[in-house]
Amino acid sequence: QVQLVESGGGLVQAGGSLRLSCAASGRTFSTYHMGWFRQAPGKEREFVAAISWSGDSSYYAESVKGRFTISMDNAKNTVYLQMNSLKPEDTAVYSCACRRYSTYVGEYDYWGQGTQVTVSS
Repeated sequence: QVQLVESGGGLVQAGGSLRLSCAASGRTFSTYHMGWFRQAPGKEREFVAAISWSGDSSYYAESVKGRFTISMDNAKNTVYLQMNSLKPEDTAVYSCACRRYSTYVGEYDYWGQGTQVTVSS
């Protein structure tokens, strides 16, 4: 079992920045992947970014490439999502997730509770 706790959401003006954190506890392995997803009201949940547990490989949705950066601090078992140049369309509940396999594509096994990010225009 892996427990995930997110923090760092909030309200920010367009063009601003926020950093989300996700602390993982429980049994983890170096083959795991960590991901960030988001869901806006009335929309499907969508992939935002993912990173290997080692931090060697990272992946991004086209909509956030160049603006968001995912990183991993293995000493703290924490994954971060640095979000810059935020746009109103980035407004959503952001959730951290953990996948127990060596690829980032596929079903994620553990989920955090989510944190609200609101970008005002």
